[in-house]
Amino acid sequence: MEKMNTSDSKPIVRGSGIQSLERGAAILDAVAGSPDGLGLTEISGRVGLHTSTAFHLVKTLVGLGFLSQDGDGKKYRIGTRLFGLASGASRERTLLNFGLPVLEQLSALTGETSHLAVRERADVIVVARTEGAGLLQLSERVGITRPMHATALGKVLLAYMPEKERDELIKALPLNRITENTITDPGKLRREMEIVRSEGIAHDRAEFDPDLRCIAMPVWDFTGRCAAAIGLSGPAWRMTPDVIGKRVPKLEEAAQQLSRALGHRALEPANA
Repeated sequence: MEKMNTSDSKPIVRGSGIQSLERGAAILDAVAGSPDGLGLTEISGRVGLHTSTAFHLVKTLVGLGFLSQDGDGKKYRIGTRLFGLASGASRERTLLNFGLPVLEQLSALTGETSHLAVRERADVIVVARTEGAGLLQLSERVGITRPMHATALGKVLLAYMPEKERDELIKALPLNRITENTITDPGKLRREMEIVRSEGIAHDRAEFDPDLRCIAMPVWDFTGRCAAAIGLSGPAWRMTPDVIGKRVPKLEEAAQQLSRALGHRALEPANA
């Protein structure tokens, strides 16, 4: 229990209190980075704590709901309370807060228009865009939708859906032809999804607008879910394969930056 400084009525913060928070955060980081969970010995080894010290901290985190135990009690995983805290923030507002600076920087570096989009059932909704000239334009949340099968943003959001849900949605999509390059065959669209997942990038080859070419990549959140798609678009005459090749590293950097801001981390191998 903290003692009060009677001269100014402010609590005296002891080093051990701060150290406990740091140790607790290190434990959460270690467990969050291990998809199969960690045992107490593994936790103590990764954070550099004596087993007895780690045990008391882990026990407290379990009691608070920040960690959970497997049925046999041998391994620990991230608890539901963390997910509840994270879900308390509006998805779109969070994306905008973190995403706008990333979009602005991406457009400034490439000279192309940057987009950020999310999926709402079968619709792709552009929540923000930045013009290549640096003019920021925010779309209305329900005002601008894009077809999933004919845009790079939509392909990303479709490709990284759970497989069963993706297959069902492809069956339900109308797959209307918008330009002569639009994919309208379900089988071809499924193969396109495999390519997107394999390469980590989606292309709109003048499939939505005959004069535009676009590229897009996934943005991951702290659960490892594809939370959004970030993309670049430009005139077809300028977005040649060579130019696109030069734009890809900048787009990838922006996608990684925004993913980190949303709490995503690359998971460690289970046997690490």
